[in-house]
Amino acid sequence: MKQYVVDAFADKLFEGNPAAICVIEKWPKDDLMQAITIENNLSETAFAVKEDGKYHLRWFTPGGEIDLCGHATLATAFVLMNYYEKNMSKVVFTTLSGDLTVLKKDHLYELKFPAYELKKVSVTDAIQKALGYSPLEAYMGRDLMCVFDNEDQIINMKPDLEQVKQLDGLLLQVTAPGSTVDCISRSFAPKLGVSEDPVCGSGHCHIIPYWSKRLQKNTLTAYQASKRGGTLYCRFEDNKVFMAGEAVLYSVAELNI
Repeated sequence: MKQYVVDAFADKLFEGNPAAICVIEKWPKDDLMQAITIENNLSETAFAVKEDGKYHLRWFTPGGEIDLCGHATLATAFVLMNYYEKNMSKVVFTTLSGDLTVLKKDHLYELKFPAYELKKVSVTDAIQKALGYSPLEAYMGRDLMCVFDNEDQIINMKPDLEQVKQLDGLLLQVTAPGSTVDCISRSFAPKLGVSEDPVCGSGHCHIIPYWSKRLQKNTLTAYQASKRGGTLYCRFEDNKVFMAGEAVLYSVAELNI
C-alpha cells in the first residue's frame, strides 16, 4: 500500500498540518485502517477509494474515525491531482459529511465545507479552569468554541488537556481577532488522541461563520497559531465555508501491509 504524507495549509515543508494519504482500490478492514493511523501517529490518516466516478474518503485519528477533516481532504486532493489524475482540477469526495468538493486554483486548493450551527453556551468554571483564561463567549457546534478578545491569550494558552477531555464537544477551538489577519485560533483534540491539531479545517467550520457575522464580511484570512502554523484563505457564502490553502509533499512510502 502506497502512502503519501503531505503538509496541508503550508507553502513549505514543516509548516501547516501533516496528513497521511492512502489511495487504494478497495477498502481494508476498519481495524487495519485504525492500526495504520496509530502507527503514523499523525492527527489524521485519510483513505480514498474511487467508486462510481467519485472518491469515497474516510478520515481516521489515533482515537478513531471522524466525520469531517479539512486538512486531510486538501492533502488527498493534492495527491490525486498531482500523482493520480494530473488533468483533474476538481474532485468530489463522498464522506460521512456528504459530498465535499475541492477545486484547484493555481497553487491553492479550495475546499467547500458545510458550516456548523453554533449555539451559545455558558462560560463555566470548568472551561476557565481548563483553559487558564476566561473567554468572552462560548459556543457549541460539533466542537466547543471559546472566543477571546486578545490574540496573545491564544498564542500563550497552555490548556490542561486532562480537564479539556471533561468539557463538552469533540474538539476545543479557541479564537480571537488577529492583528495582521482577521482571526487566529488553536485547536485541541485530546479526546481523539491529538493534543493539538496544527491546522484544523473542520474547526474553521465553526470559526469562520462566527467571525464573518461579527466582522460583517464574507472574505477572511485566518491563521492557526500552533507551533507549526498555517494560513487559510476563507469565504462564507450560503452557509458554506470555503477554505483555500497550499500543500507540500513530504514523503512517499510503501506500507508493508
